Amino acid sequence: MTQYRPGQDGGVVEVDLQEDRYHRLRLIPWWDQDRLAAARVLVVGAGALGNEILKQLALLGVGKILIADMDRIEDSNLTRSVLFRHEDEGRLKAEVAAEAVMELNPDVTAQPFCGNIVYDLGVGVYREMDLIFGGLDNREARVVMNQNCWRWNKAWIDGAIEVMTGVARVFQPDGPCYECTMSALDYELLEQRRSCALISKDDIVMGKVPTTPTTAAVIAGIQVQEGIKLLHADRNLPTLAGCGFFFNGLTHDSYVIKYQRRPDCLAHEIYEDVVETEMSAASTSLGEALELVREQVSPGAVLELDKEICTALVCHHCNERQEICKALGKISEAEGRCPHCGRLRDPVLTHSITGTEPYLDRTFAELGLPAYDVFTGREGVNMRHFLLAADRERVLGAIA
Repeated sequence: MTQYRPGQDGGVVEVDLQEDRYHRLRLIPWWDQDRLAAARVLVVGAGALGNEILKQLALLGVGKILIADMDRIEDSNLTRSVLFRHEDEGRLKAEVAAEAVMELNPDVTAQPFCGNIVYDLGVGVYREMDLIFGGLDNREARVVMNQNCWRWNKAWIDGAIEVMTGVARVFQPDGPCYECTMSALDYELLEQRRSCALISKDDIVMGKVPTTPTTAAVIAGIQVQEGIKLLHADRNLPTLAGCGFFFNGLTHDSYVIKYQRRPDCLAHEIYEDVVETEMSAASTSLGEALELVREQVSPGAVLELDKEICTALVCHHCNERQEICKALGKISEAEGRCPHCGRLRDPVLTHSITGTEPYLDRTFAELGLPAYDVFTGREGVNMRHFLLAADRERVLGAIA
């Protein structure tokens, strides 16, 4: 049965009155359920916020969801995570969340990604997404998400909660970004974390932020609501783009703040020239990637990696240097400590490959670099980006 009713723009809207799962949603004049069903969304973090975001995306019938999280479920998660059960303790959050989402709505396909998004998630994944949601309590991960969204011209929706307060923020590439909102203190804290590069990734899971499921529900609700409006961008709905919604659950005060775009912000880099290669992280060596770069950019170009490579560990106390060749994200704190004095050694890092390195025959995967990533060829201001596109289906799995 079909009914015709006035639309937002004064025209006539055809409304399908068939009684099915999405009937009440389709009664909204501007709603396009097919658009939601076709959407591909990345949710980073499957904790308190992530659970609420995923629950609502599933109920709304958002068709394809990639869930990224590196943690395992603990009993303390159960007070704030509607998708987890007691018997799930010890299992990976992303895997359990994906199963729960598809049980909640069989129309939705959810794919888990169990890893650290700073080091393990290839940049190409962001290219695939219509929307990206952040449910994190980590500044470094937000910076990485922000940079990768900007590179592919993607909007992302950040959420943060603590006790009974929270904030939801919408960032779009034509406005202020997350780094535009960072203060000098924020950068100082970020640099302190990065200066301890070998332990920062181990510390990410150590911070326990006190919060309630009610606050998570409020902020996640705002995040998903904004996401739905962005998916209906042609409907000219008001959004929080470039703004933050702040909520105080103690007093029920809320307000919106508008951010300013910093013209000198270094995060506003966009991939303008990307070549899809038939290469994969598992089978492509750095030497082969460098050869392609010099064929397509210039004979003198260098290969630039998106992630840092640790080439050596130096103990200044013992005056010893250990040669190593591994992605920074794959070096544990234990490996980073000097076997003689136990002090944390300094990593020698690089992301540029000139052709003189002794590890040119090593593949991206052997070095610990992620699949579906991007590498760059550069000579001066002349540059070109290359996507390890052969990894696409393996990384995206069921939502490819």
